Amino acid sequence: MIQNLMDGILTGSIISLGAIGLTMVMHMLRFANFAYAELLAIGAYAALVFDRLFAALVPVMDQSFGGLSLTWSLTLATLAAMAVTGVSAVLIDWAVFKRIREKADALSMVFASFGVALIIRNVITLIFGLKAELYSNDIAFAMVLSRDPLLLIKPDQVFVLVAALVLMGVFHIVLSRTTFGFALRAVAENPALAQVAGVPLARMVVVVWLIGGAFSAAAGVFYALTNHLSPLIGHNFLLPVFAATIVGGIGSVYGALLGGFIVGTASGLALQLLPSGYIPAMPFLIILAVLLVRPQGLFGEAQT
Repeated sequence: MIQNLMDGILTGSIISLGAIGLTMVMHMLRFANFAYAELLAIGAYAALVFDRLFAALVPVMDQSFGGLSLTWSLTLATLAAMAVTGVSAVLIDWAVFKRIREKADALSMVFASFGVALIIRNVITLIFGLKAELYSNDIAFAMVLSRDPLLLIKPDQVFVLVAALVLMGVFHIVLSRTTFGFALRAVAENPALAQVAGVPLARMVVVVWLIGGAFSAAAGVFYALTNHLSPLIGHNFLLPVFAATIVGGIGSVYGALLGGFIVGTASGLALQLLPSGYIPAMPFLIILAVLLVRPQGLFGEAQT
């Protein structure tokens, strides 16, 4: 059980990164973007391309450090992938969602997001194929934390958890200590009122997409670093990310953070009771439970 709990916390940190951007987009633009999880796949594969490119240009960068399978080239590739994914999110909004929300309702945007998700997933499949990819072919040995009970953890998992927490901590400081953070929270809470107060709404929408794309890229890379790359990464994370957003309360960044850990640990602990084939259904069950008990989520406000 403790091993499953540890694995669940790791997965929860990845889900939280994806849910933070999703909850901001959903609250600001007022629609459920089912293409959002595909940004994880864009980020993961963008990092793969940049990793191979940097390693080819500067072979010495293709060296791991600190007992991790993470290399210097992959570190830089992750930063580049975060930028590329953020820009991709902005371009997708400009090419599809912005045009629709100017002429149609939110329901049309939801249907459009399904189409965008299919396009992204199939383009990635067309380019990279369905074969699973790895950032590194080196065998990552797990460290033994305890022999009774047996607890194992890989250095990559420790790095992913720490890196995810650092990103969340930096974002918390930006939200709570800077003028930009105050403006971002105001727009997420009430876009019309924030615009009247002088906040440039169009610019803040772009910033939200950039931040959401960057966080999703980091989540995609972290998942692939501890597992493997697949065009189905976005599809597999769609339900957990939405579950985390709903559990925390749509529009609450801190709720999304906590919701991600709740979904991850619940899925990990469920392995003690259910066959592994039923675990993907856990986020769906969590969504149903939250909607029945507290529809507005843990940090959400009830609609009147």
